[in-house]
Amino acid sequence: MPAEIRIERRDAVMIVTNDFPETRNALNPDFYDGFTRTLAEADADAGIGAIVLTGGGEFFCAGGDLNRLKMLGTLPEDERRSSIHRLHGMIRAMADCPKPIIAAVEGGAAGAGVSLAAACDLIVMAADAYFSVAYVKIGLSPDGGATALLAQALPRQLMTEMCLTGDRVPAGRLQAAGLVNRVVEHGSVLEQAVTWARELSAGPARSMARVKSLCRAAQENSLDAQLDMEEGLMIASQTDPESIEGIGAFLDKRPADYAKLRRQ
Repeated sequence: MPAEIRIERRDAVMIVTNDFPETRNALNPDFYDGFTRTLAEADADAGIGAIVLTGGGEFFCAGGDLNRLKMLGTLPEDERRSSIHRLHGMIRAMADCPKPIIAAVEGGAAGAGVSLAAACDLIVMAADAYFSVAYVKIGLSPDGGATALLAQALPRQLMTEMCLTGDRVPAGRLQAAGLVNRVVEHGSVLEQAVTWARELSAGPARSMARVKSLCRAAQENSLDAQLDMEEGLMIASQTDPESIEGIGAFLDKRPADYAKLRRQ
């Protein structure tokens, strides 16, 4: 069945809902391609400052559709590889998107749903929600960047525990370990994420894009490579109208108006 991707605009925030609650928002190639296109549209729209990704029916994402995974096991290797390439293309598009993406996680995320949440820049999660890297429970190994993304935030032992057992890890433990930014009351996740996204949207868009690229690269770069990257982006920032507005506002003791720059 095709994925249903609902898009809502609230001021400068784009809310993207993977709305397939009868499967707990299981992923399929339609979603991989559709969300990738949505990110490209958000990138091209100067009126969008941040993106919130959530799931319909009070559950973030159950990962891959098991019926589809069963069918894939009967196909030739090139067809199976093509499907994973589309998933990984979506994860790369999330990393490359210059605008911050916030995961709003109610209920939980399992399998590739954990990859999807971890690929976001920030995570807001309900106190009663969980992550389960559930691949091992059905004899599979992780994909969607799960091991790479979790390794950037978690100690090796915790990541290995999650991947070897597939057990549910509650939001509180994930926040304490550094993977989740904010844990909030059940039912309030989307509003809290949108509020945060609105705050980010009021900031300097190009500056935040540079920050996001630096934060992404820092996990893999050597110190020398990261210093070179910081140098190049700082030099570019210094003549950007955003920094001229930001420094001027600070010296004038007034709020910076970055929105006017996006309107120009």
